[in-house]
Amino acid sequence: MPEATNQTAVAVTGSSGLIGSALVRMLSADGHVVRRIVRREPRSADEFRWDPGRHEIDDAALDGVDAVIHLAGVGVADKRWSDAHKRAVLDSRVDGTTTIAEAVARRRDRVQVLLSASAVGYYGERGEQVLDESDLPGTGFLADVVQQWEASTAPASEAGVRTVVMRSGVVLAAEGGALAKVLPLFKLGVGGKLGAGRQWMPWIALSDELAAIRFLLAHDEISGPVNLVAPEPVRNRDYTAAIGRALHRPAIARVPRFGLRLAFGGFADEGALVSQRVVPQKLLDAGFEFTYADVDAALRAIL
Repeated sequence: MPEATNQTAVAVTGSSGLIGSALVRMLSADGHVVRRIVRREPRSADEFRWDPGRHEIDDAALDGVDAVIHLAGVGVADKRWSDAHKRAVLDSRVDGTTTIAEAVARRRDRVQVLLSASAVGYYGERGEQVLDESDLPGTGFLADVVQQWEASTAPASEAGVRTVVMRSGVVLAAEGGALAKVLPLFKLGVGGKLGAGRQWMPWIALSDELAAIRFLLAHDEISGPVNLVAPEPVRNRDYTAAIGRALHRPAIARVPRFGLRLAFGGFADEGALVSQRVVPQKLLDAGFEFTYADVDAALRAIL
């Protein structure tokens, strides 16, 4: 892959999401030619249509493209978990990733790298165990989804295209994601920890998430799973206390486990309350430098 400072053509799915929209702005500012692969009818010359449910993509979408960044997928916590929503979560990841990986494989003469979204949900509930990319998967619905999600990149890797699966933690940003959803409560002084608050939470500032993606584009020696998380995971109680400090508001409330289960169904136990002490070993070994390793510093900058 050419150095990130050189102009390359990059195709992006999920470009309207929190990470995708910021990523498109960053890549464009870096001087890259960015193509957005969208589900709706294209509205500009840089947009190309795909239908992941049908495994269809515009034949011209990857013409002249050097790298593909695949971020699209139904939000895990967008709705209360039901059988239908769980199926949508799984299908959107498997169908979308398979469609992109097969398209990349067909263009293996040009496309040099596929960066495909993944998640720390791969590790499941692991208590106090420190987890890096060498650890085995956990159990549960989300762990199963992530394993199938990552396996769907196989057509690209088997065709010889460098493939990276980016296991992101909770991405912190004021404009969207998990943090934005709870900010109104914390601003009112009624925010607080989830359950007992002892669970480890892998997090990363949006700016570091973007910088890590830029880093992965440029480093040809990196492939396979990469944890996109800050080097210092925190317990949920410390994270919520840090939000309170950043906003100068109390954060002493507690959301009981049963309340989370009523609101989110199974996601409460596999998302909000799960303990995952994940570290970004591959990024650290490759020399990546985080701007925000400390959650207090990150939240002060964000808020």
